[in-house]
Amino acid sequence: MHALPAPMEQWLAHLQGHRRYSAHTLAGYRQDLHHLVQCHDSVALDRYTESHIRQAIGRLHGQGLKPRSLARALAAWRGFYQWWAPQAGMESNPAAGVRAPKAPRSLPKALSVEQTQALLDRPGLPEPDTAIDCRDQAMFEVLYSSGLRLAELVSLDWRYTRTGDYESQSWVQLNEQEAIVKGKGGKTRSVPLGGQAIAAVARWLHERDPLVDGSAGPDAAAALFLGARGKRITPRVVQLQLNKLAMRVGLPVHVHPHSLRHSFASHMLQSAQDLRAVQELLGHANISTTQIYTRLDFQHLAQAYDQAHPRASRKR
Repeated sequence: MHALPAPMEQWLAHLQGHRRYSAHTLAGYRQDLHHLVQCHDSVALDRYTESHIRQAIGRLHGQGLKPRSLARALAAWRGFYQWWAPQAGMESNPAAGVRAPKAPRSLPKALSVEQTQALLDRPGLPEPDTAIDCRDQAMFEVLYSSGLRLAELVSLDWRYTRTGDYESQSWVQLNEQEAIVKGKGGKTRSVPLGGQAIAAVARWLHERDPLVDGSAGPDAAAALFLGARGKRITPRVVQLQLNKLAMRVGLPVHVHPHSLRHSFASHMLQSAQDLRAVQELLGHANISTTQIYTRLDFQHLAQAYDQAHPRASRKR
């Protein structure tokens, strides 16, 4: 993949350094920006109009891209021009008025309460005793306890740290039973840590210090969760370890870290029925994003109705 024009590279660097976007999101945006410049390779970036944006979307749609992919591409283009158009002296953002086709909203894949309990209680397996087992148990308890995104989990520090050029963006406060998390869009929120999560993190902290790579710099020294080489753990390792545990306890489904976030939201709504509270805990900017979990809750209620009501007799 060829290098992007300098303003686009600068925007991606801005998202990485100042907005703390995940590597996965940045890679997607990079691909989307490439699509745009390839579609109009002879047009200067400051000469783009709404017509150029619509042509690019039409071309991607003709190549078979789904509505979700088109929406992400538009978000990348719109975000770039929102940042760069004022610098370039452009009168407006050429992507501002273009909308992607609506995508059907699929239901998140949440585990049942029983499946989640089985995953975290590890029936048939010994208690976590190695450093890696203690780390994994703490990670998964925190994911489910607080409904964190994967990128938010790996960004956690074991305490607030400010030294030299390093300052914590996200960290745990065990005495206050909470975590301070900097999420999407640079927004900071406080999320509770449950008793099981606090106990698991405390056990892991007893094992953590010998694993720190002292030569890796302040990021490794501050990181709550470490990989085997003593540096901040990567999202990929979290994914692999979670799926490995799911297989060991015999869950019949593939479990992704985001499954625990979905499970957290679904189970909270089933119990508390407080959509606004769940929105705050998940860090959703728009409540419509949170409302999709009410569909999961209705599915749960509808199944219970069909099984229990003597005159339900509904075909599903």
